Parts: sequence; structure tokens; C-alpha cells
Amino acid sequence: MNIETALKEAMTIDGALGVALVDYESGMSLGVLGGGPGLDLEVAAAGNTEVVRAKTRTLELLGMEDSVEDILITLGAQYHLIRPLGSSSGSLFLYLALDRGRGNLALARHALKRIEGVLEI
Repeated sequence: MNIETALKEAMTIDGALGVALVDYESGMSLGVLGGGPGLDLEVAAAGNTEVVRAKTRTLELLGMEDSVEDILITLGAQYHLIRPLGSSSGSLFLYLALDRGRGNLALARHALKRIEGVLEI
């Protein structure tokens, strides 16, 4: 599955507001879909690179031989789900903004994991 198809697939998740594929080393998005007033995906994706970098650094400082499966940021009306891709994909993560009233967090996590498994970069 290519980037465009993966982003379209992520937008079919119930409650999806927007999705991006982001390089956390550069902060640049490789692709975005959705968003709108109040959710600038380019800004959000770039800002969340700091979250991924901080967690990666913390794991290294703790000497933990582990990796981040996903990071959840809970807002009043939204969930923001960050899923770093496997090391074979470099420094990329999927970022999904989900409407908290319409989305199902467990199903969204499962869907992003499935998309990650078939995404070809």
C-alpha cells in the first residue's frame, strides 16, 4: 500500500479528523489528509515530532531495549494517536486525530497497526 492509499484507509476509521505520515527527524510530513479549521495537520505533525523525539531520547537515557508502540494524547474532544513505524521504515510515524465522541480508540489503534503492516515506502 502506498502513502496516499494508506492515508485514505486511515481516514475511513470512525471519527477520523485527519492523518499524516511524518518524518520525526526533519519534522516534515510525507503526506496529509483531512484536517481543517482548528486542526492544521502540518503544524500538529511538526509539533508531535518533539513528542516522539523526547520519548525516544528518554528510552535511550533509561537504557531500555524497547520501542514505542504508540503514544496517545487525550484532549477534551479529540484523541491524537502517534504510531512510530518499525525501524525498517526509518524515522517515520503515523499521526491520527480522532473525534473522541465518534471514534473508538481501540479500533483506531488496531487499524493503524494494520495499515503500518502493509504500508510500503
